[in-house]
Amino acid sequence: MNDQRGFIYEPDPDNPGWHRWELADDTRFNAQTMGRMLVRPEGHRACRVRMFPERKHSNLLDMVHGAVTLALIDISLFAAMRTLLNGNAGGSVTLELSSQFIGAGSLDRPLDAVIEVMRETKRLVFMRGTVVQGEDDSHLVATFSGIVRKPTR
Repeated sequence: MNDQRGFIYEPDPDNPGWHRWELADDTRFNAQTMGRMLVRPEGHRACRVRMFPERKHSNLLDMVHGAVTLALIDISLFAAMRTLLNGNAGGSVTLELSSQFIGAGSLDRPLDAVIEVMRETKRLVFMRGTVVQGEDDSHLVATFSGIVRKPTR
């Protein structure tokens, strides 16, 4: 299902329980920089956004570049709005984003942002989360919090 702002949000046939999170226009930032991304709900007020690191996402230490981690965090705010609140992610904007880097992301496994919606008001959505790797989320890469403003009518 594509929403009116150009996102592709539909079940991913190769990953049951996950949805594709892509822009219909593959010349924009998400597709050009981040590559394939998936999203799935985790409980009532949380979801997980997954990216698949490649060499193009690396820094000189062969770890995930911090800018890629920040981009994943920002993108995850909008994916969480769409997945958990059925919000119009395309017409929304990030008002505030705070992040703390805790560990380095590895290129050899998926990088996940796990986001929780803390509160939703008429105009704002308050969220927090972690960026993790590993089957049991055992490797913590970053923590974050963010505020997104919903679109004006």
